[in-house]
This record gives sequence, C-alpha cells and structure tokens, in this order.
Amino acid sequence: MAKVLITDKINDLAVKIVARVAEVDNLPTMDEDKLCEIIGEYDALLVRSQTKVTAKIIEAGKNLKIIGRAGVGVDNIDVNTATQKGIIVVNSPDGNTHAAAEHTIALMMAMSRNIPVADASVKQGLWERSKFTGVEVFNKTLGVIGLGKIGAHVANVALALGMKVVVFDPYANKEIVEKMGATYVEHLDDFWGLFDYLTIHTPKTKETAGLINTNTLNRMKKGVRIINCARGGIIVEADLAKAVESGQVAQCAIDVYEDEKNVGQSPLINLGKAAILTPHLGASTDEAQINVALDVANQVVDVLSGRNATSAINIPALKPQKLEAVKEYMGLAENIAQIASQLSTGAIKELAVSVSGELSNLDVSPLEIAILKGILSANMVDVNYVNAPIIAKSRGIEVKTSKTNDKDNAISVTIKTSENDTVVKGALIAKGIKRITQINDYIASIEPKKYMLFVPHINKPNMIAQVASVIGASNINISDMRVAQNLCDEQKNVMVINVDSVVEEATLDKIAKIDGVEKAKYIGL
Repeated sequence: MAKVLITDKINDLAVKIVARVAEVDNLPTMDEDKLCEIIGEYDALLVRSQTKVTAKIIEAGKNLKIIGRAGVGVDNIDVNTATQKGIIVVNSPDGNTHAAAEHTIALMMAMSRNIPVADASVKQGLWERSKFTGVEVFNKTLGVIGLGKIGAHVANVALALGMKVVVFDPYANKEIVEKMGATYVEHLDDFWGLFDYLTIHTPKTKETAGLINTNTLNRMKKGVRIINCARGGIIVEADLAKAVESGQVAQCAIDVYEDEKNVGQSPLINLGKAAILTPHLGASTDEAQINVALDVANQVVDVLSGRNATSAINIPALKPQKLEAVKEYMGLAENIAQIASQLSTGAIKELAVSVSGELSNLDVSPLEIAILKGILSANMVDVNYVNAPIIAKSRGIEVKTSKTNDKDNAISVTIKTSENDTVVKGALIAKGIKRITQINDYIASIEPKKYMLFVPHINKPNMIAQVASVIGASNINISDMRVAQNLCDEQKNVMVINVDSVVEEATLDKIAKIDGVEKAKYIGL
C-alpha cells in the first residue's frame, strides 16, 4: 500500500480522502534534515506553505511520485528538481476564486458606503449619519484589468448590481466579453478614462509592475475609486497616496501591498477614511481553505491510482508516450513562443504553428502545449502545461498547426494580432543546442537566454558602439551580441543582445533616443 506524508496544518477532510488509497502519516511541520530522514519511505508528500520542499528533500524522496501544495503558489517547492526526478507537482489554482472575488466586491461596497469608519463611530457612542454619506455603485462603470476566473466573477457580480463593466485584458476574447454584457477595450491607452471604479485581477509581471502610477492615475476620471486584491507592486503606493490626497482618487481599498512584511511603512496607512486596508484576506475563508485541501488530496489519490492530475504544473503531467519523441524540442518551443509573445502587440487574433523535418512525422501536440505556455506566461504567472490549453481556450486562442517538407528540424510560431504579425522561428542545431533562426524579416542564429535585448536600427556606422555604451553605463554586462540584416530592406538591421540581468525601462528609453534606433525591446525568458 502506498504511503503519504502530510505536513503543515491541512484540513482533516483531506486526510480522510487520501486514506482511501494509502497509509497516511499526518505529522507537524519539520525542518529539512528531519524530513530528509523519513521522506524516502513515502510515495507522496502533501504540504502547505510552511514546509520548504528543497532539492535535498526531493533527492532523498526515492519513492516520491507526487508533491501536492494545498494552495495556489508553489514557491516553497523546488519544481525544477522535482521535474528532473519525474515527480509530479500539483497545486490548487482555483480553490480561492470565489473568496477573492467576493472580497473584491465586499471592499468595493464597504468603501462606497464608508462602512468601516461608520462602524467605528457608532462603537464610540456617536451618531454621525451625515458624516458618512456614501455613493451608489448602481449605474456606475467598473473597469476590470484582467478577466481570468476571479476577474470574470467580479465582472458578473458587478453587472448583476446594475453596474456597467469595461474590460482590458490582452488575452480576453472580445466575443466572450461582450456576451457576458461587458465592453471590451482593445488598447490600454483607451481604457483609463472610462470607469468610476477600477479593480485589478492580473499577476505582477514586468508589464504590470507599477502599472498604476501617477501617469495612469491622472488619466482616470477625477474621483475614481480603486480596489486591488491581486498583487502588491502593481500599484505604486506613494503615487496612489498622493492621488488620494489631491482628490484625483476619491477612495481606495487595498488587500495586497508592495512590502507586506513592513506594511506599517506604506504611505497608504495615513489616508484615514479614504482608504480601506485589509491584511491579504482574499483567500482567507473557511471554504477556500477546505477547497484547496480537498482539491490537492483528490489529485494525490488520482496519481496514486494511476490517473492524471488535474493541476500538475510540470512536464510529467503530459502523457509520457507522446512526450518522449519531442521532449528535446519542448524548451525550444516555449522559448520561441515567449519571444514572439513579448515582441507582439495587441490582442491575439490567430496563432499559427509550423513544424518541419523529423517533427513533421511526429505527434507535436506536446509542443503546442509548450507554445501556449510560453505565450501566456509572458504576461501571466502560474501558467503550466496542464492549465495553458484551458486558459487559452477561455480567451479564444486556438493553435493552428501545419507541417512542411523542409529538411530542417524547425518550429515556427506566428502571432497575428489586431496591430501586427510576429514570426519567430527556431531549430535545434545539435542535441540540446537551441537557436532562434528567424525573427520577423530578420534571419539570424541566436541562442535564447534568460535576458535579451531586441534593438532594430538603421544600418549605419557606430550603431553597435552607441547601444553597447548605454548598456555598459547602466552597469549591465553583455554576454553575447548578434546582428542580423532585414531580408526585405538592406538598410535595416537588428541587434539581439544577451545580457546578464534585467534591463529596466530607463535604459530602454536611453537606447531608443539613439539616432537610428527604433523602439528597443527587452525580452525575459
């Protein structure tokens, strides 16, 4: 009989579910050395956030088949080591959907009717009705950034309350948005002035970090009200505080912060009744905690019973027989898609994939999943090989794959959007050696790396030196640089530069100011 170890405090119902198929030991949280001593006898490990599942623990888990995290994030699990060992890692990405959505609505209503300060006043023995006159949400417009499961639930509730809803999400499908009764806004620049309330439901990425700042706040309606139950850091708190103090923002309701360990130092603390602040309570309901435990427990049962997990976040979730033939190309496919996604602009209308060489004779469905993961993960977090097709389908993104008779073993991804077409092609030039061979009209041989710069420019003297000078002045090391000529215009080149760290917007702006340079683009893999 299989053996399952549960550490951390997990709902008793999860223990009962797993006990149907395995012998269960439910022990307190323990340190790395202690866990290493006993983990070798277990087939599954079920944790929450307290237990750190390190590479050392995974190496000691000789019999481990699955590691389950009763929650959304898996930051406390070394997923890469688990994947290398063929161990499935699962989480519960949907367990807190309703909890987070309801907290958003609760904050919006509490803010609109001044409930926290009114409650405090009455408990002081006061009767100050006129002091706490609120506003109605009926017939107001709610702006929603990010229409995933939580954002969609919030939008539907808002519509039921008689609000109008406008949505910005580059991955949302216009027809789906309009079918639910909301308005789809294709360009972010057109979005800012349309709403009375703003709610954020997007992960923190390099595109969304600092998205709500002085510039964007000043483009909103005067007196706007803002709610954030998504991620800290999407709002620049100092800018929001100033906007509230000036009256540009009437009120804000915030559940997540830039630095939650030092939230007392946030400039939002001193805004009085204009700000409602809660300590990251989005997922803090009895039901949500039970849901995540039951979800992961059922997945552990499925895997130990020979079935597939529903929320596996790593490669072993793919069918081994399909994966084996194309596994060497999975990383290449994902890199190609990540680059194409970050170079494209506008909402995706069509996604075309072409394979050639030996790939044209194989089942490339695993590569399609890798491509979807690469495209979505460029602007989202918690995207994996299991949920990528589901997320893509909900946003109307469909892969159209074709096979050609070309001899090279290559993969090409074309993203067609409302604004442009982006083509990225790559190949394996030898076992494990990846190269990007085409970016739009540029032919090159580029090794995909974690930090890359894409700098289109006019073909004239001193261009490389000027760009390199700016990068060096920003204390960024260049590890490799390739220049490719545009096949359609010999006056145009592109530098693809591999660097050793993230390139900030300030550096990109300096590069863009060089005469002859088009807009420089940072690409993170």
